[in-house]
Amino acid sequence: MADILASPLGFTALAAVLSLFVGSFLNVVIHRLPVMMEREWQAQAAELRGEAIAESQPFNLATPRSRCPHCGAPIAAIDNIPLISFLVLHGKCRHCGGGISPRYPLVETLSALLGGYAAWHFGPGVAAIGAILFLWVMIALTFIDLDTQLLPDSLTLPLLWVGLLVNIWGTFTPLQDAVLGAMAGYLVLWSVYWLFKLTTGKEGMGYGDFKLLAAIGAWLGWKVLPLTILLSSAVGACVGVILILLHRQGRNVPIPFGPYLASAGVLALFMGNTLTEKYLALL
Repeated sequence: MADILASPLGFTALAAVLSLFVGSFLNVVIHRLPVMMEREWQAQAAELRGEAIAESQPFNLATPRSRCPHCGAPIAAIDNIPLISFLVLHGKCRHCGGGISPRYPLVETLSALLGGYAAWHFGPGVAAIGAILFLWVMIALTFIDLDTQLLPDSLTLPLLWVGLLVNIWGTFTPLQDAVLGAMAGYLVLWSVYWLFKLTTGKEGMGYGDFKLLAAIGAWLGWKVLPLTILLSSAVGACVGVILILLHRQGRNVPIPFGPYLASAGVLALFMGNTLTEKYLALL
């Protein structure tokens, strides 16, 4: 095992395989965490109204077992092997033949590719481990926001604190830059939010976006924030215009901003310094 970890190729392969299996768990997080949050909100609302909280079956990231959404049959371990089971079953439930969402192999494949690339890019060490963790959380946040327009505090806040912890040793950026990045990341979007709200009377984004950009700043430092905001805003604007032109989304329908922030953060993780230098050169 020591020889594998010391070898760039072996470390990359190990990271890719591990990320593939973690991708399967991320699918569980993406599906269940918003439901867990909703149930918690309902319980809190009932408590505030003085109502008795109805007992329900435990529902968390481990319980109950995964089931087919069509027939309710439990998914056996042999049918839950990341990517392989989807291919063997031809994307269908073994029991009822109902279609399995392509979202599952997509998340698993994306996790494996990004995890493997991070291991190859940074090489064996703390930077690669931190980068892989950063990428896993970014994937989960992206798909949760796409589904529900939520960026859970249970993911964004630990991500922020772990980013500061990792940079105590200057892994990705000096600690001072990381602290300034966390502060600036939050305050910039918070200011945009209030400026937009005072001007239009509407909310342009959610507080989760502030926390996500703060987390990106904590991991990568304040210098990548202008690039991150520019890239995410440009891509988000282009996608929004395309959706409107294709009549798939009305002008007043909110578009989740988290996926664009996360994508820009991933790009900044690998190419932040290079792109920032080129951006400043253009200016």
